[in-house]
Amino acid sequence: MRIAVLGATGRVGRLIVEQGLQRGHEVVALVRRPQTGAVHGRPDVEVRRADVTAPAAFPDLTDVDVVLSALGIGKGDGPGALVAGARVLAEVPVRTLWLGALGSGPSVGAGGGIYQCIMKAFVGEELTEKAAADAIALDGGATVFHAPDLWTGGVSTGRRNIPLEDYAKPLLPPHASRATVAALMLDEAERPTRGARILVPVGRV
Repeated sequence: MRIAVLGATGRVGRLIVEQGLQRGHEVVALVRRPQTGAVHGRPDVEVRRADVTAPAAFPDLTDVDVVLSALGIGKGDGPGALVAGARVLAEVPVRTLWLGALGSGPSVGAGGGIYQCIMKAFVGEELTEKAAADAIALDGGATVFHAPDLWTGGVSTGRRNIPLEDYAKPLLPPHASRATVAALMLDEAERPTRGARILVPVGRV
């Protein structure tokens, strides 16, 4: 399979790139600055310049099978980067998987009261933009991942994607490793969940 990864130099995006290659997929990295970052100069990765704030110059993606977005709000990014990314991908005629956050939009409160308080304290105003971007992605036909708090760690052997409507509210604030979320996004790219719109990636290392 030929996959494109938006946000390929981010903490989740680079794991999607590495794991995608390990699974034998062809990987196209969509990055704002092709001359720098983890994918620069790699012969096993095709790198394309992709700035979501300049949609007219966004690269053609009709040669890929699926786009996995791990786009985040980086240092120096003003408000609107996630919404701009969602709008660009909503116009791409390719299946899209979009990484969002548990506790935003339709999943507010799904992680429990303590988790929601943590999200408000540490994510704050970004929750509003995340919810807006998710809505655009969903309207464009994307499968959206509402990932819990992301930690460092390996890939969980017990990982699974759970449709939001089937996700049981946990007693303790949920979390997952970035590597597990990357693996679950690739799992979904390879084996789509029937009828899923919002998935919650879960797993313990």
